[in-house]
Order: sequence, then C-alpha cells, then structure tokens
Amino acid sequence: MRVDLRLIAEMIPHGARVLDIGCGDGALLEYLTVNKGADARGIEIDMAQVTRAVASGLAVIHGDADNDLAFYPDGAFDFVVLSRTMQAVERPREVLQQMSRIGRHVIVSFPNFGHWLVRWQLLWTGRMPMTETWSRQWFETPNIHPCTIRDFFDLCEMDGYVVEQWMAADDEGLRSPWRRFPRLANLFGEQALFQLRRR
Repeated sequence: MRVDLRLIAEMIPHGARVLDIGCGDGALLEYLTVNKGADARGIEIDMAQVTRAVASGLAVIHGDADNDLAFYPDGAFDFVVLSRTMQAVERPREVLQQMSRIGRHVIVSFPNFGHWLVRWQLLWTGRMPMTETWSRQWFETPNIHPCTIRDFFDLCEMDGYVVEQWMAADDEGLRSPWRRFPRLANLFGEQALFQLRRR
C-alpha cells in the first residue's frame, strides 16, 4: 500500500464509515475493511481501476470528485478521504466543501509543491520540477492545482476548517519532526496529510 495510504489508515478508527474519493484499485478500502472493520466505499474516475476494485469485492463506483459528491446526503460518513488527488481536481475548494458536508471528518493528502527540491529545481533550471513525487512532464501531468502546506493552512483558515491533525512526510513514510513548525514542514516535507472538520 502506498505510503500516504498507510498513514491515512492510521488516522481512521475501527468500525468507521469511510468514503475514499479517487480510490484507485481500492487498496485503502481493502485494508480498512479487513483490518479495521470499516464500512468502506469508494469513488474512482478510471473505469479500469473501478473494474479491478469491484472484481476484488470492494464497494467502488465510477464517478469523480468534481461532479458526483453533491448526490451524497449530509453526514453519511465518519471520514471522507481524498488521497493525492486534491491537486488534480478542477475545483478543490468546492470538493472540500462537499467532503465536509457528507463526512464528519475529512482527510486530505497531497504532494507538497513547497518542498526544497521543487523550489531548487525551479530556481536553478527555470523549468517545472521533476522529482519522485512530481514525476511527470508538465504537459502530461493531471496536476492542475499544485499547492504547498502553507497554502493549505491558509485555505483551511479562510474557509473555516479546524485542522484536527496534520503531518508532513517524505516519500518513504518518515514523518517530519516539524509538527510545531509548519514553515519547516513546508520546506522539508515531500507530502502532507491533514485531518479536518467544519467549525
């Protein structure tokens, strides 16, 4: 299971009702169902991934975050997860609003565009960065809204989300030690995870 998914799984308690948006092949859903007794469901835009997940016995439907969350009732889930997809949706702010409406808690993970290597490559080469995390050429990437940890804190403040917990980590899953220092986490964290709720 991908590193950020393992870290997300640690944030979700036993028996929770979970919706995973952009669930891919359902790796997180399967883990939560088997190991945490969760009622876990997913939405995925890639039909081939949906087919794989359903063939594995997982409750996954075809859909996308930008258009299909409006059909879910208020408070239907304990946790709504958006893992490494925020930067690829068309309207991230609206997607977060829908997630916080249908779930009591929201968990978001994203690659941090403020990481020092991204900054250095942009400054040194004058080109869009290529790292393990940002691994596609600019003309092939689905990422249309890259953001930094500081950007995401600002969005939470602007839109009235309480950050219940957050962490920065590298691509090996090692958590950064700067939990009290978002600026340092923004500089050295390759990816970020946030758990939010509405005020």
